[in-house]
Amino acid sequence: MHLIDTHCHLDFADFDDDRAAVLAASRALGVARYIVPAVGEENWAALEGLAAQETGIFYALGVHPMWASRQTSGVLTRLASRLAARPSALVAIGECGLDGRSTVSQAGQLELFEGQLELAHQFQLPLLVHSVRANDTVATLLKRYRPAAGGVIHAFSGSRHQAERFWALGFRLGIGGTITYERASKTREAVAAMPWEALVLETDAPDMPLAGRQGMRNSPEYLPEVLACLAKLKGEAPSKVAELLRDSSEALFSRLLR
Repeated sequence: MHLIDTHCHLDFADFDDDRAAVLAASRALGVARYIVPAVGEENWAALEGLAAQETGIFYALGVHPMWASRQTSGVLTRLASRLAARPSALVAIGECGLDGRSTVSQAGQLELFEGQLELAHQFQLPLLVHSVRANDTVATLLKRYRPAAGGVIHAFSGSRHQAERFWALGFRLGIGGTITYERASKTREAVAAMPWEALVLETDAPDMPLAGRQGMRNSPEYLPEVLACLAKLKGEAPSKVAELLRDSSEALFSRLLR
């Protein structure tokens, strides 16, 4: 089995004491490649360093909406400079988007998200999109900007209509711990109805713990459990699902093949 965790924050301090052990354990379980998204300029260099040190780690650069107020003037210009360098392990822009729960200025979030949508168009890179209580607004913006390389709606939670709308705009759904909760019936039903090529796997580690692990650190080690849950929802063998979702991830993040 060859799995790709398309969204995990392995650079976070939560993994400082055992990062190597987590990678070894997850690799032993079939997780072969990882995409680590940025949250802001403050961790761009760390991601570049992590990818240089570890085989199979790729990264995205961007500004997370909840970090928007921490950024300094000119951050998008500096982001553009790093994107223009085209390092081989850089596969996407993100994590970026909108968070309707956050106390961070919605105007500030929007300004940075729109700037990153423009950069996605300029550099032809996929986006890792954070959309919390903002699915309809995010979809409207994606329709307006039409980033040609598409991307992922990270940690998708929503209706079948929203899922189909995102997919029609060229955005896959990031499938993680949410589907392991039976109470997330709307999202589970939406995911079950989508074609395989519209889905990718993720953990969002150390966040988004799976059902039964609430309050615990999430890890790429648990990605096979997300896979098993998805396979059950869609009535397919886990080994086949792993193959289909690897194909979906590689089709989106073409640089994973380099």
